[in-house]
Order: sequence, then structure tokens, then C-alpha cells
Amino acid sequence: MAEPLLALQGVTSGYGQIQVLWGMDLVVQPGEVVALVGSNGAGKSTLLRTISGQLGPRSGSIRFDGAEIGGARPDVVLAAGIAHVPEGRRLFRGLTVRDNLLLGAYLRTDKKAVADDLEWVLELFPILRERQRQDATTLSGGEQQMCAVGRGIMSRPRLLMIDELSLGLSPRMVEHLGDALTALNKVGQTILLVEQDVMTAFELSHRAYIIENGRVTRSGASTELAQDPAISEAYLSI
Repeated sequence: MAEPLLALQGVTSGYGQIQVLWGMDLVVQPGEVVALVGSNGAGKSTLLRTISGQLGPRSGSIRFDGAEIGGARPDVVLAAGIAHVPEGRRLFRGLTVRDNLLLGAYLRTDKKAVADDLEWVLELFPILRERQRQDATTLSGGEQQMCAVGRGIMSRPRLLMIDELSLGLSPRMVEHLGDALTALNKVGQTILLVEQDVMTAFELSHRAYIIENGRVTRSGASTELAQDPAISEAYLSI
């Protein structure tokens, strides 16, 4: 097996005196879509924040492409090739859709490639082309999520991390976003996806990790986990 693009070993993290993650182990291979699933408060978002440098790990190792990045600043993590699409989108009020997208490329100097990637994002999300001169924060929730994902793509990351892709969105919008992620993955984009909707997570990913109380309790191929009766009872209500 190829060397992992991302490898976590024994990672602990939290906020102040509150520890949230307890010895997290996780691997993402190049070209994979890996899902993190679990209930609210399980530690999924904390894990992404720790990888992206918003939180420093208290112990353990976070290696990206063989180099230790645990505790690195967010700008260093981004420059290394990890883009984090946060929960809640966090678009910039007063800036157009186009400007929000271009902010994702602020570390890049390859102007022609940036223009090409902007065109690719607008092809991936045609509604953003129609809305590109509009204040991004006046978009619908689903359109804002498209803009947030597009902004992440604009950094041309080697790993795209998306926190709660479908939260608060209609089934049709979730389907559109899922199709976009599938198209991204087909051209080689590696994705780490946090998703509370377990069925959506399994449908979009190759492998998944089940997280409970800051610990990985199960992992494996998404198709196999989706057929596990215990997981169905706990998360799928079937």
C-alpha cells in the first residue's frame, strides 16, 4: 500500500481543560474519500480543527505526506496542501461570490492556473457563475456551501477537508453537492468528509471512521459499514 497522505497516531486534543479527542488514529490514502461519522459532540469537528492547525494537539502525531504538521499554524498547514471548509461556511460579508472564491487562492502566484481553477469551480457549480457578482452571504444555504467548497478548491489542495457538507440543506442540494464531490474525486482530489448524515457519508466515501466520545470505535470500507446491523440500528434508524 502507498504511503498515506495523512496519518494520525494517538492524537489528543481539546479546549482549555476539556479534552475532546482521546488517542485518535486515522489514515487517508491519496485519491480516497474518507468519511468521519458520529453523533453531535463526538469530536469530528475538533479533529478537523486539530489537523488544520486551529487547535494544537496535546499529544500524538499528525503527518502529512510524511512530514509532521501537528501544532503547525493554519497558514503553514494550508501551504502544505490541506484546505479546510469549516462548518457554517464562514463566507466574507460584503464580498462577492467571485471574491470569496479568489480568497481561497491567496497564497498562489500562478495567475493563469488560478483563472483556470476558477473556471473549473464555476463549471462544477453553475449557479455560482450566475451569482458571482452577488454578495456571497446573501446566497441560499446550499449556494453558500457550494461557494465555501469552491473556495477550498481554489487553494488547489492535496487534501480537501469538509465539515458537515449537508447540514441544514435540502435533499436535492445535498445530491448536487455529492455529485460535485464525486466529480472532484474522479480527477484525483483526496477528501476527508465530516458528515452527520451517515447514509450520505457512506454513499460518498470509500472508507469511514465511526467516532464516539472522541475515539474511533469502528472503521472500514463504507459499503461494509453500511450493511452492519449494529451501525444501522445506532445511526440509520432501520
